Amino acid sequence: MAYYVYILASRRNGTLYTGITNDLARRIGEHRAGLVPGFTAKYGVHLLVHYEDYAEVRDAIQREKNLKRWNRAWKIRLIEDHNPQWRDLFEELGS
Repeated sequence: MAYYVYILASRRNGTLYTGITNDLARRIGEHRAGLVPGFTAKYGVHLLVHYEDYAEVRDAIQREKNLKRWNRAWKIRLIEDHNPQWRDLFEELGS
């Protein structure tokens, strides 16, 4: 089983959200459909701009915790290093 740490954005350089899941396509679909009440629904954070996969859940949990402690500039640099156009990577998941 794979585990994913992901970052959603409202737009380029917009509001960011970091999460973890074992089914990336399903979870992002839930965010996009507004099925996840709270922060992402309130602030319109629906664009998948970064994700990483892990074989071990403990590694994914640790990475999510680390990213949540990062400052905003570091997160933006991470996104731009891997996705400089801030494309919505959800379309590439094959859902």
